[in-house]
Amino acid sequence: MKKIVFASVLALASISLVAPMLHAQEQPGGTIQIKDPAEFNAYQMATTQSDPKAKAAALEQFLTQYPQSVVKSAVLDMLIDIYQQQLRDADKTLSAASRLLQVDPSNLKATAISVYVKKSQCARSPDAQTCDDAASLAQKGLQLSKPAAVSADDWTKQTGATYPLFHSALALDDALSKKDFKAAQAEYESELKLYTDDQSKSGDGLNDTLLLAQAYSQPGPAQDLKQAVWFYARAWDFAPTAPQNYKAQIEPKLEYYYKKYHGGLDGLDAIKQQAQTSLFPPGTFAITPAKSPQEQIHDLIVSTPDLTTLALADKETILAFGSKEDADKLWGLLQGKQTPVPGIVIAATASQIKVAVTQDAKDAKIADFIVNLKEPLKDSEIPAVGFEFKTQPSAELDGTYDTYTQIPAADAKPATDTTPAVAATAQRAEIVLKDAFVQPEKKKAPVHHAPVHKKAG
Repeated sequence: MKKIVFASVLALASISLVAPMLHAQEQPGGTIQIKDPAEFNAYQMATTQSDPKAKAAALEQFLTQYPQSVVKSAVLDMLIDIYQQQLRDADKTLSAASRLLQVDPSNLKATAISVYVKKSQCARSPDAQTCDDAASLAQKGLQLSKPAAVSADDWTKQTGATYPLFHSALALDDALSKKDFKAAQAEYESELKLYTDDQSKSGDGLNDTLLLAQAYSQPGPAQDLKQAVWFYARAWDFAPTAPQNYKAQIEPKLEYYYKKYHGGLDGLDAIKQQAQTSLFPPGTFAITPAKSPQEQIHDLIVSTPDLTTLALADKETILAFGSKEDADKLWGLLQGKQTPVPGIVIAATASQIKVAVTQDAKDAKIADFIVNLKEPLKDSEIPAVGFEFKTQPSAELDGTYDTYTQIPAADAKPATDTTPAVAATAQRAEIVLKDAFVQPEKKKAPVHHAPVHKKAG
């Protein structure tokens, strides 16, 4: 089965670093004797088919006809390989693996492939139950004991191929389903410690290095921007530039969080170079922290002659983290003024659009701008969640500053029987605009060329 590479809700929207194919781990088997001649003939007929589709159909028919056959485990094992490696059918691969686990609950191969498929489903379309199922199977896989028939060397090879997958599935469930980023960090680190240096530079090793960076950058008590910067730098170092330039997609986050922690980009090139030589930061790794947000904001206000010329994200930062005096000073200049709102749509109705403007808001999928429209939109005009408003000539959202509120940081809340898990959030501003309207994308005017007149000969 082709490796399904994912970009979780934590990852950059278009990142999908290519990973190698996951091969099934062969299990040793002994001599199998089928005493019933009819059953033996049916088994022979099914297993000698050369066409994969025909072979799979014949093996399924064999299991239907002989559901208690002594070769049931072997047949299901063959079906896994056919569905996974030849037909590349994830659903049927999972079905065969699940059935094999019913017969042999300690089968490492079936456990690993079930985790692999469910983890891929969880990453593509996060569903708490699917993510939890993958994590539960992964936890079981880590606790399996070596079968007596498997040599110590073979067991080491099999666990070396599957344990990183199990830790990755547990990390994904922690991040997506449980919103427990501290636990996700621990699982990703356990996974990455099982890779060689070369394995960490591509495929799952590189993909999950990026996800570890994102787990460290999430708002809340688990946030550690110094660690996030290191792992973003490591992912940036080895990110491929073809067929898409993944470096260009990772770099804005690396620079954003480094600047947020340090206050500027000086010294970042040295960290990029240092991260090339080690997957994990050395004990001597250090970044000089910037001034406190309020100190930086006050310096910015003092050094900016016209605060209205600041970028929208900088204005929001002042409103979110500034002292009341500094925030009110800026708000006095903004209230009642019109502004474009470039950002990603978090929710939208005919009368209101909620937009994430800053990188923090985009990462947390929280609206920091609440835009109330002057005239309701038609159903066909309501922007979809994920749509990005930019500035002209793209579609543009404009509104008039109305109110703002500083929202204090909130800790994560675990899921209960009646409430879903709630992620931790950093302190932020919620800015409300009124009398807003959407400007459609401007079309470029056609270019008219003056006619060419030939000179008379």
